[in-house]
Amino acid sequence: MKALLLGGAGFIGFHLANRLLDDGHEVSIVDDFSRGRDDADFAALARRPRLAVAHGDLTDPATWRALPRGWDQIYLLAAVVGVRNVEADPVRVVRVNSLAVLHLLDWIAAGEHVFFASTSEVYAGAVDAGIAPVPTGESTPVTVGDVTAPRYAYAVSKLLGEAAVLHGARAGDFRAVVGRFHNVYGPRMGTDHAIPELTLRALRGERPLRVPGAAQTRAFCFVDDAVEAMVRLMACPEADGRIVHIGDDTAETGIADLAKLILRLTGADAEIEPAAGAPGAVNRRCPDLTRLRALTGYQPTVSLEEGVRRTVEWYRR
Repeated sequence: MKALLLGGAGFIGFHLANRLLDDGHEVSIVDDFSRGRDDADFAALARRPRLAVAHGDLTDPATWRALPRGWDQIYLLAAVVGVRNVEADPVRVVRVNSLAVLHLLDWIAAGEHVFFASTSEVYAGAVDAGIAPVPTGESTPVTVGDVTAPRYAYAVSKLLGEAAVLHGARAGDFRAVVGRFHNVYGPRMGTDHAIPELTLRALRGERPLRVPGAAQTRAFCFVDDAVEAMVRLMACPEADGRIVHIGDDTAETGIADLAKLILRLTGADAEIEPAAGAPGAVNRRCPDLTRLRALTGYQPTVSLEEGVRRTVEWYRR
């Protein structure tokens, strides 16, 4: 099988590429390296057989014109993500995330097979408004709480992507599945997320350890489990044309408890200092994975403690 990973140098793309190579497939990565880093881990990945890496700006039509054809699977993972990036430049978020998917629709051929990476943020407004249950399924209404808030630029761009890919697939006669990721974490995910941020500050000896959103709860999903879900969905014809939540619903965790776990695994001696969460962040998030399980038989296998331990050790190194 030949797989094309658009934005494959980023966090999830890196782990997906390794998994597909381990399974014996050919993989090509296209990335502009504005988010994905050309670091030691990626350098090791790039040396693996059956992998090709190309630098390309997916907002530029010339990049798409240069792409070869004949892919068995295409993963659109490229996006501007991270709360700080979104709040600092929401216009860039909308521009990059929207153009990447719209250029994909202009380029793709009939019969090809696409995975579009979306996010739980598309329905966060419904949770805030109290009209969506938690755990949350795919049929919940998608709402934008405040279109003027920079944070919603990301949600809006991904909502556009979902609609564009699913309607485009019907019109263009290609196969597509949308995966909505829920708090995926693991090694090499950058620093703009709760687990690496708390880990790095604990390792640096911050006392007390400030914990934004300490009273909030999340259902964290280790990246290997998320990749397993992606692989299974792309192997499932019944997933075509569907939105499917991806995450781990087995261990919904308070952020304060997460901080305590990180302190224990890092060996840091610090008290927790609760702080206000990021503006617009939901108080509770947990996916309903009924559809994912029915389609693929998926079951997360990496416990929160084991996943955080692996993540802490990576950041320690």
